[in-house]
Amino acid sequence: MKKIIGIMLLIVAGQTFAQIKVEGIVKDSVGSPLELANVIAINQSTKILESYGVTNDKGKYKLSLEKNTTYKLQVSYIGMKTFEEVITTKELNIAKDFSLKSDNALDAVELTYEMPVTISGDTLTYNADSFKNGTERKLEDVLKKLPGVEVNDDGEIEVEGKTVSKVMVDGKDFFDGDSKLATKNIPANAVDKVQVLKNHSEISQLSGVTNNQDNIAINIKLKEGKKNFWFGNVTAGAGVADDEGLYLVQPKLFYYSPKYSVNIIGDLNNIGEVAFTRRDYFNFSGGFNMPSRQSGTNLNLGNNNLGFLTLQNNRAKDINTKFGAANFSYSPNKALDISGFGIFTSSRIDLQENRAVQYTDPDLGIPNEDTQSNTEQKSDLGMLKLSAKYKPNANNQLDYEVLGRTSKETQNQNFVSSVTGNIDQVEETSPFSLNQSLNYYYTLNDNNIFALEAHHLIQDEDPFYNALLENDATNNEENNPEDRDAFDDTASGLGLDQTLDNYNIAQDKRIKSNQLDAKLDYWNILNLKSNINFTLGTILSKQNFDSNIFQYLDNNTVFNPTPDFNDGLDTNDTEYNFSDIYLGVHYRLKSGIFTFTPGFSTHAYSSKNTQFGTEFKDNFFRVLPDFNMRMQLKKSEQIVLNYTMQTQFTDVTQLARGLVMNNYNSYYLGNQELQNATSHNINLGYYSFNMFNYTNVRAYLNYSKRINQIRSLSNFENVIRTSSPFNSGFADETFTAFGQFQRSFNKIRATISGNLNYSKFNQFIQNRQSVNENYTQSYRAQLRTNFREAPNVELSYRHTIQDNDQGTSRTKFYTKAPSIEFDAYIWKTITFRTDFSYTNVSDDNGALNDYEFWNASLSYRKDKDAKLEYELKATNLLDTKSQINTSSGNFSVSTTEYFIQPRFLTFRLRYEL
Repeated sequence: MKKIIGIMLLIVAGQTFAQIKVEGIVKDSVGSPLELANVIAINQSTKILESYGVTNDKGKYKLSLEKNTTYKLQVSYIGMKTFEEVITTKELNIAKDFSLKSDNALDAVELTYEMPVTISGDTLTYNADSFKNGTERKLEDVLKKLPGVEVNDDGEIEVEGKTVSKVMVDGKDFFDGDSKLATKNIPANAVDKVQVLKNHSEISQLSGVTNNQDNIAINIKLKEGKKNFWFGNVTAGAGVADDEGLYLVQPKLFYYSPKYSVNIIGDLNNIGEVAFTRRDYFNFSGGFNMPSRQSGTNLNLGNNNLGFLTLQNNRAKDINTKFGAANFSYSPNKALDISGFGIFTSSRIDLQENRAVQYTDPDLGIPNEDTQSNTEQKSDLGMLKLSAKYKPNANNQLDYEVLGRTSKETQNQNFVSSVTGNIDQVEETSPFSLNQSLNYYYTLNDNNIFALEAHHLIQDEDPFYNALLENDATNNEENNPEDRDAFDDTASGLGLDQTLDNYNIAQDKRIKSNQLDAKLDYWNILNLKSNINFTLGTILSKQNFDSNIFQYLDNNTVFNPTPDFNDGLDTNDTEYNFSDIYLGVHYRLKSGIFTFTPGFSTHAYSSKNTQFGTEFKDNFFRVLPDFNMRMQLKKSEQIVLNYTMQTQFTDVTQLARGLVMNNYNSYYLGNQELQNATSHNINLGYYSFNMFNYTNVRAYLNYSKRINQIRSLSNFENVIRTSSPFNSGFADETFTAFGQFQRSFNKIRATISGNLNYSKFNQFIQNRQSVNENYTQSYRAQLRTNFREAPNVELSYRHTIQDNDQGTSRTKFYTKAPSIEFDAYIWKTITFRTDFSYTNVSDDNGALNDYEFWNASLSYRKDKDAKLEYELKATNLLDTKSQINTSSGNFSVSTTEYFIQPRFLTFRLRYEL
């Protein structure tokens, strides 16, 4: 491997140092520098665009060219006559200035070669073919090669350090703008242009009165041959691993016309290629935003999904997935747009873990625990959305959206603990939710704009939990107290029948939520540089929570126990009502390079929960200030400062007084009289992108302080935990610092980044308060090439330090992870790709584990326009069996061995439409 890396570095160095620089200044006829002029160099022998540049604010440009080669230089600028000149490079750098003359002709100038990058106002357009080298298969491969554009580890697109909020194809939303579905599925050969739309506003009427500087959208322009025709590809594959048959079917079909579009994506495989994970599903907003998201009220309805074990880097012991998605849009006329999508994902996953848990405070008397688990997961998730937008004229716009979600999930787990013995656990849930939104935007005249936004949510969740544990007391003939395991005492406290050989304990829960979130906005434009905004809004929420703990007896009857603590309450029947009526005022002022937006909102809060015949009310009034400042240093350089004060409310599950079983070793007692918490949040960010030298810099600092925070008072009996929430008088704090510097040198892009996360929170265990401080440092260095003819390589190194200080003990984990990716386009018919990663995990005592992964693929197609492509793909070539992960929690640190799929070898056939 070292020899391979050495050869790759020699290729990179050879390509870099065999070039010279051509640089100078582009001016107009009176000598003023021209910013954002395009300068390109076309190789006269190959007729290929070899280098390009965009002038900076001083008119400077810079090109990197081969030695002893003849080029045609072409200089262009909007409204100026294009200038052309042929030059021949030698061994030395060249300095050359250009002066452009005004062009009064109305006819468009015909360029000999399409510009790689053009800038017009807030739109940055990349010509995709200028950056391709033939190895690209999907949109993600193209985007990674564009200056200023990145695709992060989660598949999200980032432009100049900001996350892209929407992806469109020919102006039509692609699955409501989901960037991961776009990057993983849109074929690279269909992409003509990539348009980056800065300061993007979904509502054109509000673009001049709101801060949209952080809103970035991407529009994919299709090649002419892809319009009004079906395009895409279908991939089918098969293979063998450990006498098991492997299969893969992936259709990706698209149709676009001026009136309507259809996108169909499918994926069926048992080789672990997860097209859409559970995390993707639950993070998929469907384009919905709460109207009150900036009001200062944070009402969290909670998440009552199963305690599903999550995939580590989309790996597991065995993965079978099915995924299907369809998206459509239809425009019967210019005023009406109708769209929608449906997504279904199904998975059958086996996981195996070995975990060592170390509790951080030895004085608490909690024994350390070693566990082994084998888990089977079944998950069927679906969502369906319909949208309509009606805009009869520039002054009126009406939007309606409805999104339904439903799922059915189960998790069966066999768990072996060094403390509690063997446990079989079953979890099931079939939740449902329905989101609706209605928005109306009305422009009365040039100075008065109104907006009504309303969002309604109905949600029904029904998680079920069942655990089967051995009763050591009855299975031990002598019934020695020393032989009782950790759960026997808990069973006694719960009031379970202790005469049986096993404890078969279960819990039903039902959480119903109904929430309305609505607001009315009015903007008065005072002048060209300022406006004032008034907001009248409300949040109305109702939740019902029911739960019941019971025991299955040997004769299949159900026994309802009565615990000897918590006043004997083991059931819940709780109703929680919450309301917030608020009035907000914000003033927006532009002054030079500054934009100031100070404001505040006044809230009348009311909450009431009723349970066991008692009622608790809390009514109060609060003023919440906020502030935003933007300093636009240059067109693509800005500093942003934000401050918000928020009131945070809990959901019904923390208020319910009855006993709740989170799992066999964790029990929860709610607090009917919980109050709200208050948080102060400060964010400072710096963003800069220089198209002249392709330097991308971003940095930000985040600080949050939470007062009267809801914390849990926990008590342990061995490893059995009982917790109850309360409002802590101790403030909790978090701080994050991040910085990234990226610079392109000719065909090489270098990136270095660092991230520091610090958190301080107060924990309460066995009636003792202590301060828990976590420090996480992560550093990354990356080197990537983008040659058109030569092979390309990406080298990366990541170093992470996890430092957990819990007062009486301190633990540190270190992770070192170098990796390399390589791709080559050989003889314009063969594409070779390979990637290798190595990870070393250690603590202060030395290495805990190291593991490595190596994947490779070799594909053949007759030429770039061929319909058929044949591919041989291998994953986990080194047949790595497991990987080690470390984590830290409130009370413990753990090291987990996580088992993964073996070596897979598949043959695939891809057909391009």
